Amino acid sequence: MSPSFCSGRFSVGLFLVISAVPIAYLICIERAVPSTHVFSYHSSGFFRECAKWDDVGRRFLVSFMDGGGIGKVVPRDGNSDILQEVTVVKDADLAGNASLGIAIDRDRNRLLVAVADLLGNRYSALAAYELSTWRRIFLAELSGHSKEKSFADDVAVDAQGNAYVTDAKGSKIWKVDVNGKLVSTIESPLFTPPGWYNNLVALNGIVYHPHGFLIVIHTFSGFLYKIDLTADGNNKVTVIEVTGGTLRFGDGLELLSPTKIVVAGSPSAKLVESSDGWRTASVTGWFSTGMVHRLVSSATVKEGRVYLNHIVGFGSKKRHVLVEAVF
Repeated sequence: MSPSFCSGRFSVGLFLVISAVPIAYLICIERAVPSTHVFSYHSSGFFRECAKWDDVGRRFLVSFMDGGGIGKVVPRDGNSDILQEVTVVKDADLAGNASLGIAIDRDRNRLLVAVADLLGNRYSALAAYELSTWRRIFLAELSGHSKEKSFADDVAVDAQGNAYVTDAKGSKIWKVDVNGKLVSTIESPLFTPPGWYNNLVALNGIVYHPHGFLIVIHTFSGFLYKIDLTADGNNKVTVIEVTGGTLRFGDGLELLSPTKIVVAGSPSAKLVESSDGWRTASVTGWFSTGMVHRLVSSATVKEGRVYLNHIVGFGSKKRHVLVEAVF
């Protein structure tokens, strides 16, 4: 037997052994049962970026990161069976783009969806859909004609129906009015922390606070920003001083009350509280689902309970999970 054959066979064997370690680990943590309540559902795709609970419609709405679109998942009371995702939006003219952060604008009966070119970062938009019929109300193009890369990642809506969309690539926030017109862009040197590695994924999760300001997370640096919205457009941007832990790799945000937010992210989601109008804040709670391989990306509240969305689905039926977080 030739030495080269033996060496080749050894290399293959070594590869199989090394590969078996992470595979075995994934199987182990997949089989582990979370300590809190879980909604599981089968899907048409492997990647689901965001999930929000629609209390009036009694359903979770989920965004399709792979190929774009929106699905609904309807829980069944007293039934722990795996649920089924149903596609409600699939726009042919947006095919190939990702649907990312979503926000329910209940006052205007619509869903706002951040849309982006996932791989090329050459197109960003905001789409709005009627919640009862899924008719598209508008499509606001945010980029697409410039050479600058952009990535519309998440969206929040204020009391007047204005939408604010974060650009995770270009470190800015687009403002779109209630009719779908791009009216301004919020920019600040604070949105670009020192170090190229801190800006690989920039502005991400965003929420509107009822006292008239935005709270935004910068994913790779972990910075949390407060943006005071003013009628003259001179929006004041400050960095919220956070103690008690880092928010690095934070993704989606969910406002629980005027003084509390959840920062979804991996390896754990965090509860952050402020007692001074978000000039400063503290990390007061942590929760890990144990499913780090699935990547936590967003949080939502269903009847007072926080649920964490995971991007990655597994198995032939693409099983996704929404796991209750208890802080």
